[in-house]
Amino acid sequence: MSTSRYRLLAAAGVATISFSPILIRAAGDGSDMTIAFFRALYALPFLVLIYWRLRDRDERPRRSRILAVASGVFLALDLAFWHASIRQLGAGLATVIVYVQVVFVALLAWLLLGEKPARRSVALLPLIMLGIFLISGAGSADAYGDNPGLGTMQAAMAGLFYALFILLLRESGRGHTSPPAGPLLDATVGTAIVALAIGMLIEPEFTVTPSWPLHGWLLLLALVSQVVGWLILTRAMPHLPALDTSMLLLGQPMLAILWAGMIFDESLGTGQWIGVAIVLTGLTIFSITKTPSADAGQPAPEKIDDPV
Repeated sequence: MSTSRYRLLAAAGVATISFSPILIRAAGDGSDMTIAFFRALYALPFLVLIYWRLRDRDERPRRSRILAVASGVFLALDLAFWHASIRQLGAGLATVIVYVQVVFVALLAWLLLGEKPARRSVALLPLIMLGIFLISGAGSADAYGDNPGLGTMQAAMAGLFYALFILLLRESGRGHTSPPAGPLLDATVGTAIVALAIGMLIEPEFTVTPSWPLHGWLLLLALVSQVVGWLILTRAMPHLPALDTSMLLLGQPMLAILWAGMIFDESLGTGQWIGVAIVLTGLTIFSITKTPSADAGQPAPEKIDDPV
């Protein structure tokens, strides 16, 4: 398959996962951990069927599989905070802020793995933080969202947990090859277990009793994002240049804002629109700035999209 076809395939994956926050908001009656748990649970049978056909090509040692499952712990936390932020901030804005995971991945890889980012990337951090501050609606009477300040903090935490998920999942895939469904299946198992445990222990609204139409939306969410969107992206991205990948992935929050405006009439305040522009511009420059090979003994951290 040519590079142009892989670009089209990746673009289709980005468009697919851009509906995730819309489906989460549509399923708004469920608690945060209920949504996270069933999103993973409903995806598991489909991932098992896909993986079963390719299991003979899975060369991962036990350590890698454990790391993949462990990454699902942080994915569960990411989903919980992201779902909560959508309620407070709106589907579009919450998705924009979660994209600070690109920054968190770079910083954590620098601190933990010695993968030093370029100076230009570090210099962009104050600009991105300014954009997030504006999105939070501080001092603005026309800010969109029931509680934009709280929603902004929740979305930023989701970005941090997603960065940890990425680093663990990335580490689990080093030194061997595996069908994309293998690590994704293991991570989804970890997500389901942790979401169930947290929900039963600390979330009074958590329930495992199916109800309609909530679980219809959750089944659709699992298929659209956790299965179809992720598998499309993991199929296409290894065959694309880093610049192409980064630019395509930034289409996800922009499409989410478009869908949220069209479907839910999320009319953002002027300051929030400025914040969105600042964050997306900063992340675009951050994503296309390469890590100097002389400063790092390993390749730059992968920029993988949100499982959302």
